[in-house]
Amino acid sequence: MEGSYKNTARIVAILLLAAVATQALYTGLYIAQADVPRGWIWGIEGVLFSLLAVYAGVALVQDKLTPLGWSAIAIGAVLNVVQVGIGVTLFGPFREAAQNIETLAPAAGAIVAFSFFIYNAAKLLLGLAAVAFGRARMQAGAGGAKVLGGLTVAVGGIAVVANAGIMIVGRSGFVPSPLAGASGVIATLLLALCLWSVRRDEA
Repeated sequence: MEGSYKNTARIVAILLLAAVATQALYTGLYIAQADVPRGWIWGIEGVLFSLLAVYAGVALVQDKLTPLGWSAIAIGAVLNVVQVGIGVTLFGPFREAAQNIETLAPAAGAIVAFSFFIYNAAKLLLGLAAVAFGRARMQAGAGGAKVLGGLTVAVGGIAVVANAGIMIVGRSGFVPSPLAGASGVIATLLLALCLWSVRRDEA
């Protein structure tokens, strides 16, 4: 089908936008300290990233020009599924166990740290994908497309550096953790906009 690559790219864009929306919702509820169960948001994210991994894999086969970007999206989605799975299945039991048995507190902390390490790795890969597809927008378009592409490359680069820094030196190092997370989310949003505007002849 002539438009299959374009359709796949747009499905990926929609899934990325939905993931950004769920992360914004979760963050908003967390900041507001709302007494609302948030496990279902993680569950939705798990489904979104599972689908994202599959569709990015399909696009990787269809697109010969930006395999790095599609590979980064697919692997980043898989890492996000693992990270969400850890949060949904392990955070609660380990937190409860640590409250009852003090010696288990380090183990509970290690589970959280492991989850965040995977989170930062996934954000790094999505930042890398943003750089790849941002460059493609700059090369293929003009005017607004070049502006979008340049902005996507810039924010994606920040996300790569910030999240790599946290992975190397830890969350208590010189890189602000909010910068890494926020830049990754914004890079994902811009990446989705770039993918929505791809043309069939770019594959």
